[in-house]
Amino acid sequence: MKKLRVGVVGVGHIGKNHARLYAELPGAQFTAIHDIDPATARRFAEEFGVMAADSLEKFSEQVDAVSIATPTNTHFEIAHQLLARGKHLLIEKPIAENTARATELAELAAARQLVLQVGHVERFNPVLSALEKRLTNPRFIEAHRLSPYSNRSTDIGVVLDLMIHDLEIILHLVRSPVQTIDAVGVPVMGHGEDIANARLRFENGCVANITSSRISPEQMRKIRVFQENAYLSLDYQNQSGEMHRRTADGITREEVEIEREEPLKRQLASFVECARTGGAPKVSGFQAAAALELAVEITKRINSAPRV
Repeated sequence: MKKLRVGVVGVGHIGKNHARLYAELPGAQFTAIHDIDPATARRFAEEFGVMAADSLEKFSEQVDAVSIATPTNTHFEIAHQLLARGKHLLIEKPIAENTARATELAELAAARQLVLQVGHVERFNPVLSALEKRLTNPRFIEAHRLSPYSNRSTDIGVVLDLMIHDLEIILHLVRSPVQTIDAVGVPVMGHGEDIANARLRFENGCVANITSSRISPEQMRKIRVFQENAYLSLDYQNQSGEMHRRTADGITREEVEIEREEPLKRQLASFVECARTGGAPKVSGFQAAAALELAVEITKRINSAPRV
């Protein structure tokens, strides 16, 4: 099997982990890095034995498929150039800074028959696979995503930074149009909201309550899904969970068996396979654009609320 030449644009907090894992994937030949900081590019290029390209043009000559892990406001220009050069892309979330640009990238990739996958990494968490196997008809979903302040992704608020993970998952699980949105959020450390809550009601009657914070003293990534006669409580971070069911004898509790694995590794392996075979990615550009549209609308509701 011929290996796919892969590269990374942006080797910061997230991109360096893409580089680490591409160097390990058996189906990938890690060939090049491009970063706005040449010293950073050289350092990681030396570590992994790849080329540090000093321009996007030179970089594109060395790769067939690319991870873009740069700030959100740079995604569109970088992705557009690479798609025009016939490269398969994995873009870290959010796909772009607005839905028009997200849709344009998705349509360009489709027109050129290129894979465009978006880095909603929780879709590759074994916890979600366990949930999907047990899911029937969700009626109420509660999600919490909390993290300490990291001083990164300051160009976007917590809805686009963290909550968008849960929004994409919930859209995937519920598969019904959003009917109403209630949202609140406040800035604490910066200009954008650092803590937010959104309550969504879907046309099929399901309700989702989502809380995200990037100023929490603890880390938490949990989801609870309530359906007829049962509910699941799952922990993305610890890759653990339990299911409670109603039976004739009362409520039973069972531990959910989860085969633990690094979600990012699964995501990159899937991307490489899709790029190599032309398969459909788990999170396409169009799906990511839908999640972005919802996140942007929630952000608008927060920003339009009167300040106290």
